[in-house]
Amino acid sequence: MPRLLTYNVHRCVGTDKRLDVGRIVAVIGEHEPDIVCLQELDVGRRRTGRVDQAEAIAQGLAMTSRFHPAMRVEAELYGDAILTPHPERLIRADALPTVRGIPGLEPRGALWSEIMIDGAAVNVLNTHLGLVPREQRLQAAALVGSGWLGGCQGPTLLAGDFNATSITRPYQTLARRLDDCQRRLDLKPSVKTFPSSFPAIRIDHCFVSPEIRVTGVRSDFSPLARVASDHLPLIIDFDIVPDA
Repeated sequence: MPRLLTYNVHRCVGTDKRLDVGRIVAVIGEHEPDIVCLQELDVGRRRTGRVDQAEAIAQGLAMTSRFHPAMRVEAELYGDAILTPHPERLIRADALPTVRGIPGLEPRGALWSEIMIDGAAVNVLNTHLGLVPREQRLQAAALVGSGWLGGCQGPTLLAGDFNATSITRPYQTLARRLDDCQRRLDLKPSVKTFPSSFPAIRIDHCFVSPEIRVTGVRSDFSPLARVASDHLPLIIDFDIVPDA
């Protein structure tokens, strides 16, 4: 049964302020996922020892990685990645819209790969939305548009850190296009992943198309996961139903 894990790794800096890529690898590896969607990765940045975190985590898991830098500062990169041990091809990696005139907003992006799992081509999209509701609405609208989800055919999963709870308009825009995994299973209480030390908020989500049958949703509440990042991973078990 395929498994997706989505995880905001916070530059591999834990709640104890310690930089440790190995802890992130250990948290992910414990669950043996087929697809890993990561947010907040540093690549070549001085603040984290100029390590290519996407590649280092992929190597530690014996996977390949696709990285998209949402932000570039000369040679220093910061963004998101999709990792998998399965055959894959990149469909699109691009910026998402933002709003002007608000100081301090980070650029945001999304990444779309096609991954072959059990003989089926699965669309996997990974993103990390902004913090301001107005930019989140623009970004969600872009994701459901023709350049992203509107162009997807067949089994599709959209995962990431959306910085938006289920009562917000950006979440509802996405939930009208795809189903929230947790609502598919009618999970009560819901699986929350932030903050990792005392998870009380549900802002990490996975949305799926009708061809995806969700069989389980959980997180990792181990002592290691609680310290490795400020988020916990969200773990989705699923089947592919091609004739849905």
